[in-house]
Amino acid sequence: MEAADFMPDEAEIAGIKRGLEAYEAGRASAYRQVRWRVPLFIGLVLVFVVLVAWLFNTVADPNEQWFSTPHVLLYVVGFVATILLYFQAIKPASTLQQSFRKTLLPIVFGFIQDMRYQHDMTPNSFDRLPRETIGTFNNKRFDDIVSGRYEGFPFELYEADLRQGTGKSETTAFKGVIVAFETIVPFPGILVATRRTNAVVGFFRGIFAGKMQELSSGVPELDAAYDFRTDNAEAAQPLVSGRLAQALTWLSETWPDDPARVALNGGDGFLLLPQTKNFFELPDTSVPLDYARHVAPMIADMGAILATAALVRKIGAKDEAAG
Repeated sequence: MEAADFMPDEAEIAGIKRGLEAYEAGRASAYRQVRWRVPLFIGLVLVFVVLVAWLFNTVADPNEQWFSTPHVLLYVVGFVATILLYFQAIKPASTLQQSFRKTLLPIVFGFIQDMRYQHDMTPNSFDRLPRETIGTFNNKRFDDIVSGRYEGFPFELYEADLRQGTGKSETTAFKGVIVAFETIVPFPGILVATRRTNAVVGFFRGIFAGKMQELSSGVPELDAAYDFRTDNAEAAQPLVSGRLAQALTWLSETWPDDPARVALNGGDGFLLLPQTKNFFELPDTSVPLDYARHVAPMIADMGAILATAALVRKIGAKDEAAG
């Protein structure tokens, strides 16, 4: 399983580039409009204020020219009008900014079938994610959410920031990317592989000690890094010492900074990839888009994650089904 297997082909890349070119034309047009609208709108206000102030001078006391009460009121009205017209002048750019990610991400990930983008809402699969995987939290935030179907399997991928506590006592339960998908073979229960050194998970381990049993993979490096727990040890042990151990070994090579987490809950599989950066990072709307610099790396990251999710999907499948 290679990330390259999940990259779009040349025809799909050409389609992405055409979409980016169309967007870039709209972006450039919006910023050309702003460049002439701002000086025009503000200039008209300044000309109006100067002309009316000059008319006031014809009836004002010589000692109060430019500074009489009507003048001051005129200047206040002019200042307010300048602010309102400024925001009206930059409206093409601000409208573009508001639709930036919603417009661009479907273009960037156009090779994903039935692609759907959402933002700042709870993903459909999140309630099915075993809490043993992330520990306790009382504050949750979801940024970009991408769902669709690729290479025959549906998935939901989203950025999550889960925290416990408030203020200076706040701790991070999980921050990164979560991928939810349907497993090839449902697991009869819950099985989680979490970072062993995570204090929050350690606390949660005690809470679930009555129904969650700890297992060993038999691989010293993995057992030192991961805490394997399940409510169905008989079904879980072959997976923990087999395909799950293989998948986590592969993950340690492709995601070396912070150990990834895996959870199975019936027919639902979850891959949690901790990271601090914005996965769907795009340049400011004022920056011209470049496919090689801005888009290709994001597609490569998506390919790597989809390849990893496809591997995790096969954990409980027989060889002929996993092939």
